[in-house]
Amino acid sequence: MAQASAASPGKVPRTARGRETLRKLLDAAAAEFGERGFHEASISGITRRAGTALGSFYTYFDSKDAIFTALVRDMSTRVATTAAAAVSEGATGLRREREALVGFLHFARDHKEIYRIIDEAEFADPESYRAHYEGTASRIAARLADGVASGTMRDGEQDVRAWAIMGMNVFLGLRFGVWDDSRPVEEIAEVAADLLGEGLRAR
Repeated sequence: MAQASAASPGKVPRTARGRETLRKLLDAAAAEFGERGFHEASISGITRRAGTALGSFYTYFDSKDAIFTALVRDMSTRVATTAAAAVSEGATGLRREREALVGFLHFARDHKEIYRIIDEAEFADPESYRAHYEGTASRIAARLADGVASGTMRDGEQDVRAWAIMGMNVFLGLRFGVWDDSRPVEEIAEVAADLLGEGLRAR
């Protein structure tokens, strides 16, 4: 239902075909904004990539700004669901963080455009930009709290920790997902988990 709610108010698709068209438009918007940026991207470019009529765009979105906002929220939701799906049942603590990072790195490699889109949202749609990062940090903080409850992590300033972990993950995704995707993601995630678990102090 998250995808359907991406449409402008009052324009939620009611049929499977409508939801399919909405998905095509969002995917096309990701390619258009990711390649051309917010200001150079156009509605005609989005519909051309989607293989839909211009009228179909306005069936679901009021403007370029509206589909950009929908796209940022859609990608944020997909990051969350991808990371959650990568976590094995019963995983907690550092294992859970490592597996979530593996999922995110795979997503970053498959959707490199996310970095340009989210970065441009800081100026094109500040509300969605902030919501993306605040939502991500909240999910990480909740995972850390679960780790404390299960006895696999020590208690502490979970909000600060969550933002620190998110910052690490974001730049690992940029470095090893967008700029260079040659190293196995499991290897990158293992190094990150070791940093979280052991820190930098000499053993």
